[in-house]
Amino acid sequence: MDLHKAVCELSETLTRDRHELHEHPELSFKEAKTTEYIAKRLESMGIPVTRYPSYYGLVGTIAGKAQGKTILLRADIDALPIKEESGVSFASQNIGVMHACGHDAHTAMLLGAAKVLKEESKNFFGTVKLLFQSAEESGDGAPFYIKNDILKDVDAAFAIHVQPDLPLGTISLDAGLRSTSCTNFDLTITGTSAHGSTPHLGHDAIVAASAVIMDIQTLVSRISDPLDPLVVTIGKVTAGKQFNIICDEVKLEGTIRTYDRDLFEGIPKKLEALAQETAEAMDCHAKMDVVTHEPLCSNDDPALLDAASKAAISLWGEEALVSMPAMMASEDFAFIMDKVPSVIAYLGTGTDIDKSPLHSNTFRIDDAVLPRGAGVYAGFALNVLGKEG
Repeated sequence: MDLHKAVCELSETLTRDRHELHEHPELSFKEAKTTEYIAKRLESMGIPVTRYPSYYGLVGTIAGKAQGKTILLRADIDALPIKEESGVSFASQNIGVMHACGHDAHTAMLLGAAKVLKEESKNFFGTVKLLFQSAEESGDGAPFYIKNDILKDVDAAFAIHVQPDLPLGTISLDAGLRSTSCTNFDLTITGTSAHGSTPHLGHDAIVAASAVIMDIQTLVSRISDPLDPLVVTIGKVTAGKQFNIICDEVKLEGTIRTYDRDLFEGIPKKLEALAQETAEAMDCHAKMDVVTHEPLCSNDDPALLDAASKAAISLWGEEALVSMPAMMASEDFAFIMDKVPSVIAYLGTGTDIDKSPLHSNTFRIDDAVLPRGAGVYAGFALNVLGKEG
C-alpha cells in the first residue's frame, strides 16, 4: 500500500467527518450522538465495535492476518463548555459547547486511519484496538476504560494531540517528559454566618478562604526546587448568599501541576494540612477532596518512538519532525502511558493567520493537516505490527 497516497485520497472524507463532529460537539459524559456517529462510520467500514452500557465512547477492533502484537490507537471525543467565536462556516450548533481542543480532528484522523488499516488488515500481523475515548477533559475517561480491560493484551499505545504552537503539519515526537501530572481538587472552607454588621458573632469563611489562597502560593514557592515547575491554580471560587451576610461556606476548585513524582503524590496532603491550619486559626474548618489525580506524560520507549518517527518521515519527510518543549498542560492519555509502553505525538496546526490557543473560543484548525495525523496513526500501527510476533 502507498500510505501517503491512501491518506491524501481521504482528504475530503476526513474534512467531512471533522466538520460534522465540530458542528455537533458534546461535553464529557454526554457524547451520545458523537458515539453513534463514530459507530456508524466504523460499521460502514466493516469494523466491529464494542460499547459500554454506562459510558459513552467505544472501541473498534481490526484483526490482522494472523496472531501478533496488539496495539491501541486512541482519540478523545469530548468538547468544552465554550461559546464558539471562530467564524468558521461549520461552527458549533450546540450553543455554549465547542471543540476548542481539537478532539474533533483527533476523531476524524483516527477514523481515517481505521479505514486504511482495515483495507490493509490482510497484510499485517496482530490486532489494532481503536479507542474513541469519552471524557478526556474531565480526566475521568481513560481510567474508566482501563478498569474495563481496554488494555488487556495491549503491547503498545499511541495518541496524537493537535498543537497550535507548532507550525502547520509538523510533528513533535520528542523523547522524555511531555506534559505534567495534574491533580484536580475541591477545597471547602466552612465558618458560621452572622449579620454583616456583626462579623465578631460569626466566622467569615471568605476571609479564611482568602488567607488559604495566599498561603498556598507561599507554600508552593518554598517546597519546590525553582528549577522544577510546580503550579497550583485556584480557578474557581464559589461563596456567599447575600451581600450583608457573613459567609459560612466557600468552595475553592483548583489544580496542581508538576513533573516531580514525589510532589505529585505528596502535595495534596500538604495543601490540605495548610488549609486546615489556616482556616482553624480563624475558627473555620477546611476539607479537601481530590477529584482526579492524573499522572504525567513521558515518551520513554525508544523502539516505539522510532516506529512513530519512521512513519512521519516516510510520509512527510524529515523536515516534518520538529522539537517542542514539555508543557504544563495535562493529558489523561497519561493513565494509559502509565500502564503500557506508549507514545504521544503533537501535530502542528499553527499558521500566521490562526494563532488562537487551545481552549480558546476562536481556536481553528486547517483541515489540510488531517491526512498527516491519519497517516501517522496508521503508519505507527503498520510499523509496529508489520512483522509477526
